[in-house]
Amino acid sequence: MVSSLVVPVIDVQNDNFKELWPAMVVAMKTSSFVALDTELSGLGNRKSLLAESIEDRYKAVCHAARSRSILSLGIACYKKLDDKAADTYLVQVYNLTLLCSEEYIIEPQSVQFLVQHGFDFNKQYAHGIPYCKGNNKGALDDQGVHIRALFTELLRARKPLVLHNGLIDMVFLYQSFYAHLPDRLANFTSDLSEMFPAGIYDTKYVTEFELRLTASYLEYAYKKCKLDNSRSVTSGGSGPHFHVEFCQYPGHMSSYVDYRVCPAVASAEGRTEICEHFSGFGWCTNGNQCPLSHDTDLIILQDEKGTGEKRKKRKRHREKKKGGGKAAEGSCVFDGAPESKIPHMEVDPEETPEDQQGAERAPERRPLTDSEGNTQPNEGEAMNTGSEGNQVCDDNTDFRNLAPVSTNDDDTNTKINTNDGIESQAEDARGEKCSDPTPKNGVQTKKADPGTHRAGFDAFMTGYIFAHSCTVIKKEGVGAGEKEPQKEEEQSWLPTCVNKVYLSRKTAPLNVVKSTFSKSSKAHVQKMEIVWGRRV
Repeated sequence: MVSSLVVPVIDVQNDNFKELWPAMVVAMKTSSFVALDTELSGLGNRKSLLAESIEDRYKAVCHAARSRSILSLGIACYKKLDDKAADTYLVQVYNLTLLCSEEYIIEPQSVQFLVQHGFDFNKQYAHGIPYCKGNNKGALDDQGVHIRALFTELLRARKPLVLHNGLIDMVFLYQSFYAHLPDRLANFTSDLSEMFPAGIYDTKYVTEFELRLTASYLEYAYKKCKLDNSRSVTSGGSGPHFHVEFCQYPGHMSSYVDYRVCPAVASAEGRTEICEHFSGFGWCTNGNQCPLSHDTDLIILQDEKGTGEKRKKRKRHREKKKGGGKAAEGSCVFDGAPESKIPHMEVDPEETPEDQQGAERAPERRPLTDSEGNTQPNEGEAMNTGSEGNQVCDDNTDFRNLAPVSTNDDDTNTKINTNDGIESQAEDARGEKCSDPTPKNGVQTKKADPGTHRAGFDAFMTGYIFAHSCTVIKKEGVGAGEKEPQKEEEQSWLPTCVNKVYLSRKTAPLNVVKSTFSKSSKAHVQKMEIVWGRRV
């Protein structure tokens, strides 16, 4: 039986930023890879953001990054533990509430979406960590305790960067915490290749083109990977699997932690009819008013039970791609757009009612089977806004006053000392199980606002998908006769996916490389002199 998972997310704001700074820096420096996610104040016109020309698309995102802001930043640090059996990661997750010190646009639909999902604007304006965008404003911008200096520490850590559908995130991170964005896309990708020499990985690309899941929006991909991993563990560990452990935060630090409870996947028997639009895209225009189910667990289970026509869907998908990237009839204008960013996209005033109606149609989702009748994953074009009632974690009970309990292979409590003095909390090696933290004394616990730690938990999900993908692909390669690498640092995590960023409505990814025809931007060269003390 697949069990629940409890994920501690540390809430970081201006009044505890300095206190938590050492732990965050150590977590990044000692990690094996770092996953990031952002929550934004808006994105602007959706047609421009999904323009046919990638250069035009980049310019549109740049305009949004210069005129909008990052409201919250999620950081998930995954550290592979060499002294553990199989693949085991110690995970630390942070959600940083930010406040841009300059004027910026915040769009009504973004406000509505964020408020519906528990984002506290009063908290942001009262306790948000201040920052300024663009180039450095002073000589100390890369020193001290502030968000730009934290981003500099991330660069100095030289760790692989993991994102999900990450083009928009990378553009906003560059403009907000690094320097003014270059005007040309080639300069931008050249800068990124030097900023993150260990590589950039996009789990949207990984799930589409390597794992080939039925759908690849973040919530679906995470839950599918977690379900497959748990099944492999509970079946005896014969298949590829990995484990995650979390820190146990003692004393007053527990007051900063929101324990996100991710319930086990239940049976599909007797469940309500699913919303085809949500199952196809991961979002629904009716939101929480939709009478149909937006339960991603149910969607996954129904996908797995299907026996028939995903190959037809794949054929339609290829034919649509051949059409020059234009959406086929019945598809969504948001097809492939970052699901968490869709609510921040503005509708073009010139868009006709017919255009908008077409945006609300969902493609058919049919399962693909192999020659033996086994269900196989297929690449999908789904997206998710995480609308009310569709949260990955159905329960955000505040368990701050409870002592976290965990089990290892022998079903006994285990604690692991980390470099920052915080103890780690292991999950059950038989099923990723964290013991039920529900109070036994009958005291009612406080419900945390849904979505309060959206960026932090999304970063965790992104890292989880990546860890699962690395384990599955590595094991499959070894099983095919390849020699297992002796040292992690001597080989790329996913060689076929490194520096490939997913592009909506495109068959090929954006390659993050330094072109022989493009130089690094001037602002980047100056910044790297500060970061590394040398010219690039």
